[in-house]
Amino acid sequence: MIVFWLVLTILFIIFATAKLKWHPFLVLILSAFLVALFYQVPLNTVAKTISDGFGGILGYIGLVIVFGTIIGLILEKTGAAIVMAESVIKVLGPRFPTLTMSIVGAVVSIPVFCDSGYIILNSLKESLAERLHVSSVAMSIALATGLYATHTFVPPTPGPIAAAGNLGLESNLGLVIMVGVVVTAVAVLAGWWWSNRFLNATPDNINAADAPAAMPEGMKTRDDYSHLPSATMAFLPIIVPIILICLSSVANFPSAPFGSSMVAEILIFIGNPLTALLIGLFLSFLLIDSEQKTQQISDSISQGLVVAAPILLITGAGGAFGAMLKVTPIGDYLGSTLSALGLGILMPFIVSAALKTAQGSTTVALVTTSAMVAPLLNQIGLDSELGRVFCVMAIGAGAMTISHANDSFFWIVSQFSRMSVAQAYKAHSMATGIQGVTSIVFIWLLTLVFI
Repeated sequence: MIVFWLVLTILFIIFATAKLKWHPFLVLILSAFLVALFYQVPLNTVAKTISDGFGGILGYIGLVIVFGTIIGLILEKTGAAIVMAESVIKVLGPRFPTLTMSIVGAVVSIPVFCDSGYIILNSLKESLAERLHVSSVAMSIALATGLYATHTFVPPTPGPIAAAGNLGLESNLGLVIMVGVVVTAVAVLAGWWWSNRFLNATPDNINAADAPAAMPEGMKTRDDYSHLPSATMAFLPIIVPIILICLSSVANFPSAPFGSSMVAEILIFIGNPLTALLIGLFLSFLLIDSEQKTQQISDSISQGLVVAAPILLITGAGGAFGAMLKVTPIGDYLGSTLSALGLGILMPFIVSAALKTAQGSTTVALVTTSAMVAPLLNQIGLDSELGRVFCVMAIGAGAMTISHANDSFFWIVSQFSRMSVAQAYKAHSMATGIQGVTSIVFIWLLTLVFI
């Protein structure tokens, strides 16, 4: 019965989010109460456990998500994301157009959500495809898979940050970023390989009545900007925080490479994710070039808070759900069972992939799976710093498997690329499945070497 109640809770999450279209925040909170009911958690501790779990995860990671979201919004609104993309294209040149497009997507999606990233880069992708005489279908899949890779693996994207927080890595995001970049490279190459299968394909929905996709309100193309920032200024708000976070992680190594000097203390302080992203936030303000700069900064912060609010609520609810699971016997039971099966790193991947494929949201899959897996880390052999990082990567690999009709990104890619649903399934959905499977195989190999 122990496993039965957990399966029933997971089915409730899938049914409520995918079929009933309830908000994931409400679903995860209700799931925490269901777990308490099913496993007969003492009634006088239920509310406190949920509150502590909700507040605990946001206390560590909430402001980091807010700062990262506002930075991404400013990069999008000021045209800095377009400048970043054009800079990558200029460096890589036209020799491998689909690979260039994949790398452009991977770079831009670090600060910008993959949905927004695809829309703002769509015109650039189309013009590049026409200029280089490359299939727009191949270029679309290359861009989409590049965006998707960093969206699921590399902080400061909210999903990986939330998963890292649930697994106790909030103070070591630098290691998550470094490993995430390596895994992202494999995922990008897998998506690029699949995109090249469509080098001779043409979009098959060009003349359909529902093919044109209107540009969302407030979304701009390159021609809409009277002034664009320099490449250096465009990259600074995201590159500087990442470098600081990574340096802080190096300073925290047991070998203490920077010693115990004041320099090491300063690096650890400014490389804390909260401090580093606050620095990035102020650097992003420099991108706003207007006579009403103060007002635009205030408006950007307000818009960023609106965008971040649902993510914060889902993250907090995932923390509450995970906290409730920790006080039940499910952790010990599943741990011993899974240890006997020898699934190890494959377990979080399977759970995340099932949740993603069933309900469509990558962020929900990352948050929910990390909350479920946190109590099991010791039993599945991942209760070390690096083991937790690999667990985040495995959950991310599952959270990209598979993007199909219940995922908003699927519709953005298919409509803006003028692909029919059938063609999008064959090109985009298959690409995300291949990315996920390739990534988990690579992650599994890494665990064999380093754990």
